[in-house]
Amino acid sequence: MEDGNEEREKLTLVARKPCFGLPTACPTCLPVYVYLRFAHLPLKLEFNLIHPDSDQIPFVESGNYVAYNNERGGVIWSLKEDGIVDLDSDVRGIPEWVSTKAMVESWLADAVMYELWVGSDGKSAYKIYYSDLPWPIGKILYLKQVRAVKQLLGITSENAERREEEIYRRSTSAYGALSSRLGEESFFFENRPTSLDAVVLGHVLFTLHALPETSLLRSKLLDHTNLVKFAESHKAEYIDANSSASVPESDPSTSASRRGPSQWSSKPKSKPKREKTEEEKKFRRRTKYFLVTQLVAVLVFLSLLGGSNDAEVELEDDDDALNYD
Repeated sequence: MEDGNEEREKLTLVARKPCFGLPTACPTCLPVYVYLRFAHLPLKLEFNLIHPDSDQIPFVESGNYVAYNNERGGVIWSLKEDGIVDLDSDVRGIPEWVSTKAMVESWLADAVMYELWVGSDGKSAYKIYYSDLPWPIGKILYLKQVRAVKQLLGITSENAERREEEIYRRSTSAYGALSSRLGEESFFFENRPTSLDAVVLGHVLFTLHALPETSLLRSKLLDHTNLVKFAESHKAEYIDANSSASVPESDPSTSASRRGPSQWSSKPKSKPKREKTEEEKKFRRRTKYFLVTQLVAVLVFLSLLGGSNDAEVELEDDDDALNYD
């Protein structure tokens, strides 16, 4: 193999932090991590702790190449189209594979989004995305995201119950279809891993490990023992076996503004005082600027939210307004 190709295969995945026993607890990042593990490529995992609301995360980079989550069809799609790694070359023409993957990426993705931000107490979401930020900023960004998810899922006060029933009905159908398709096999198609397996494995692991025990989605998943077995067996082979190699080492001098330090470097051992490097000084300045801009954004959001809520009360709920008066 040529040196250039060898360097190209050394990929860095920038994801959200690990917790709940997962290498990354972000439901969007985890399938990308699994996909790269399926491909058996050398992988470096880094964590971003200071941009919790960035839709660029996860992203993969190698040299000058970068594949962002919010560009084109997402990270996995970009990796395939750009010739970095394609596990779907033999299955993308199979209609059942295409429809099954679309079902998982719509029905089950909506169900996880609903449970994470709307249908639970929010502790899992807060821990994954905002627990490393100062409390006021983290809490308000969390509430902002809850509002955005409700809008994305089309949930209002009038249709909340109907939308909840629809989301869980679809997830039940999706789990049944996946369970029937998988049977006793190790993978869903052609007896080898594809991006469908990566997306399903990421979803199942997140649902089992990150959602609370009271989760209705989790209880529906547990009804399908072959899906649980599929997830735990592949977790042992592709994730647990590589966990020690993929956890970043603690090195404060390598932190950059786009990547937060890993959880292992949050409490570094005491060392003799030394001069801060230019990179560290630059990182500290950017962190301060980030916090200031987030605080300004929060204040603007609160003022807009207050205005929109007043308008909703006046226009949509005259009776309640009269009773309030």
